Amino acid sequence: MSTEIDQNRRGLVKLMLRLPAVRGRLQILSATNAGIFSLCGAFEEASSTLDRLRSEDSQVDPIVLREYELLCEEIEQDILERCRR
Repeated sequence: MSTEIDQNRRGLVKLMLRLPAVRGRLQILSATNAGIFSLCGAFEEASSTLDRLRSEDSQVDPIVLREYELLCEEIEQDILERCRR
């Protein structure tokens, strides 16, 4: 369980760095909304996988790489929408 919480926290930090315009709102929402906090963890997992795939360079299928890029973008957009409500 603490591993999941740690993953969610790492994702929260990454998202706060990537989305400075909603940083304060995201911090508040993640503390009060389990769904958003969990979404931060999903971002951590997807973005870490994307970083790892990028470091493998030529060995990675470009379609798989693009899928992870899109997943990260979708999570960011979802977070932005929720913070702006």
